[in-house]
Amino acid sequence: MDMSIAALSVDMSSARTQQELGISVLKLAMETQTAGVEEALEVVESLDPALGNNIDITA
Repeated sequence: MDMSIAALSVDMSSARTQQELGISVLKLAMETQTAGVEEALEVVESLDPALGNNIDITA
């Protein structure tokens, strides 16, 4: 296998670019997930703490 230095350089650059893109996508996914969790926590915190404590069983 006889690869030139230029070809190796291009391959390494391409691999680095792909890795950076993958990291960027993962960071975006983590930020989106964090925002979703924060919104869910806000909803849970706004609920009435007494909600569900009493059950009306008369029918």
